[in-house]
Amino acid sequence: MRLAIKRVDRLVGVTVLGSLLTTWLVLTGFDVVTQLLRQLGFVGRNGFTTFDAVSYVLVTVPRRLYEYFIFAAVIGGLMGLGSLAGNGELTALRAAGMSRLRIAASAAGVVAVLVVGVTLMGETAAPWGDQKAQAIQLRMKANNLGLSGNTGLWARDGNRIVNAKGTLIRQVQGHNVVQLADVRVFTLTPDGQLTRFDWARTAEHDGREWILKDVRSTTLDATGTHSTSTAQQRWDSQLNPRVLEQSIIQPQYLPMRDLHRNMTYLQRNGQNPGVYAVTFWGRVLYPFNTLVLVLCAMPFAFGALRSGGLGKRIFVGILLAIGWYFLQKALVNFATIYGVPPLPANLLPAAVLALGAWLYFRKRV
Repeated sequence: MRLAIKRVDRLVGVTVLGSLLTTWLVLTGFDVVTQLLRQLGFVGRNGFTTFDAVSYVLVTVPRRLYEYFIFAAVIGGLMGLGSLAGNGELTALRAAGMSRLRIAASAAGVVAVLVVGVTLMGETAAPWGDQKAQAIQLRMKANNLGLSGNTGLWARDGNRIVNAKGTLIRQVQGHNVVQLADVRVFTLTPDGQLTRFDWARTAEHDGREWILKDVRSTTLDATGTHSTSTAQQRWDSQLNPRVLEQSIIQPQYLPMRDLHRNMTYLQRNGQNPGVYAVTFWGRVLYPFNTLVLVLCAMPFAFGALRSGGLGKRIFVGILLAIGWYFLQKALVNFATIYGVPPLPANLLPAAVLALGAWLYFRKRV
């Protein structure tokens, strides 16, 4: 198969591109409108305004575009080839000697170009927007909490100011556990004078109370400063771990560099990276999974050339492709529970699909 782009490649590519963009816009637009209506229901709570609701939805648009692209690629690809088949153009291309693989490659080429830009968006604009959205939501849920991109989590806890440079979610016995990293606690007098400073490597809520680990405490009084160190101590804090859990950006919304950093941090401390590792390898394989799903959906469009029921075939192809996507997610989570490494767990389902696509397109029909 020659790789030079021909007029017929542009015909297939433009048709698929139009269907893909339309589908992408519809799917994302529906989700945006639904989320906006939901956020408007919170207006008036803790000073949450209509402007905050609109801002929240707008900054999350890049992430929604990223999430829906894989579905738009499958549906748009099938609908694009389906429109060519419905007009008889796909039959004409096959009669002229254009192979099914060449037609599928023309469609997948458009998806491949777009997926590069979508992947970059998922590593830049999407995480930035989600961080802004989380800050807006956090202000609504708790007036004493705040998020800053460079300095982490800030909270007022009575006469203390708390700063955590990093926030993590770990899974322990199927439950999420909030862990704060690089924690600084400033204790102030009523007139704002600093009387005590505590630094801890981590702070974790065990279900009953907060525990600080690797603590270094410094007190200030008229005689000077006094420092002590302890391996672990109880932290009498009123911070609500449930609210903190909701304030932490979920792993699926983090860029790969942050996912890798959290994975490394947990591994260094002898902890299972869990959901961070699963999400990291899922993000790495996102372009590959998208292209494989698109290629494996193409046979349903070609099947319509020899028999009726074009709309039915395309609908079934869409259902199977999207169903396989969610099945893959379930298989990855299931494998992680039983200790299967995240990379092969993510790669194996896509590899099976890729093998199926290769077996189909290698046939000379």
